[in-house]
Parts: sequence; C-alpha cells; structure tokens
Amino acid sequence: MSTTLIIAIVIGAAIIAGLAFYAGQLLYKLKEQNKLIAKKQVEHEQKLAASKAKRNAKLADSIHLIARAMNEEQCEFSEGCLRIWVLISQYSFAEEFELSERYPGIFKMYEVVKDMPTHDARKKYSKKEIFKMDTARWRAEEQHSDEIKADCARIIEEFKAAPGSENVVFN
Repeated sequence: MSTTLIIAIVIGAAIIAGLAFYAGQLLYKLKEQNKLIAKKQVEHEQKLAASKAKRNAKLADSIHLIARAMNEEQCEFSEGCLRIWVLISQYSFAEEFELSERYPGIFKMYEVVKDMPTHDARKKYSKKEIFKMDTARWRAEEQHSDEIKADCARIIEEFKAAPGSENVVFN
C-alpha cells in the first residue's frame, strides 16, 4: 500500500472518530435535556394541580356557604342560584357531567333570573317593569323551591366548607 493511501485512511478514520465523538456528545446532551424537560413538566403539572385544588377549595367553600344560607332561608333563592351557578360553572370536577341535570332546581332558577337586571341596572326600568320582573322571579322561586332545597342539600354534602367557615352562623 502506498503511503498516501495509508495517510488518507488514517485521516478519514480520525475524522470519522471525531464526528462519532461529537455525535455521542450531542446525543448525551439531548438525553440530559429531555430529562430536564420531563422534570420541569412534572413540576409544572404538580403546581397546576396544587393551584387547581386551592381554587376548587375556595370555590367549594363559597358554594357551600351560599347553599347553607339558602337552605336556612337567609338568602333568596334567585340570588343564591345566580351566585352558585356562576361559581359551580367554574369548579373543576373530577369527572364530567351535565350540571343542569345534577342540579336541576338551581339551573331552572338561574335560567329565569340570569338576564334580569340587578343593582343600578334596575334603576333604568320603570316601577311597573321592575314589579313584573320581581313577580316572575317570585313565581319561579315558589315553583322550583322543592328542587332548589334538594339541590342545596346535595351541594352542602358534596362541597365541603373550608376549616372554620362551617361554623358561620347566619342571622
């Protein structure tokens, strides 16, 4: 064999060895980076789950307190249903289901009052129109009262109050 061919083979082998070493380094860095990404993703999911649990606990406490107030007739059904429906719609349940089927009384009352004006918005209407809306609201409260009470009892059982708030007394 000629010396030139041997030098070319040695140089080619050195280049291939260098490229193989470089590829090995890149693969190692990629593996480490994937491990880091997986670790960060797990940490992120844990933080997300913790914040979701904290948010759910606050929502559950509010939902529970409103349901108790409604159950003890310290809060009108129309106002309570409006507030509970908004909060319960934001709650993250473990399994999916149709809220309107699980809490039919609250849903029916919410459907009646959701578009009715409140507070300052009521001032834009005449007394006759306000009385007409109030009459419709009172009729709906009376019509759905048994279902609403049953829903409140279910909610009080399903949504636990935050420690200390279960002793809140409504006067």
